[in-house]
Amino acid sequence: MCLAVPAQIESVNGTSALCVMSGVTKEIDVSLTPEVRHGDWVIVHVGFALQTIDAQKAQETLAQMAALKDAGDAVRH
Repeated sequence: MCLAVPAQIESVNGTSALCVMSGVTKEIDVSLTPEVRHGDWVIVHVGFALQTIDAQKAQETLAQMAALKDAGDAVRH
């Protein structure tokens, strides 16, 4: 299963950007979101920013993803 995950933009250079996902800096393509700027949150799937989202939605999504991970960890132990 593939998921799109929230990431925060660190810098933009044309149609590429550096973003932080789970503490890791990655280069992504932002050609689908030309309005994106430093500090914005985006949803990333297979290296492409698909859309911008607000910070609250990003934090809610990250919290839900963490809860799912924790639930999976609990089942394995």
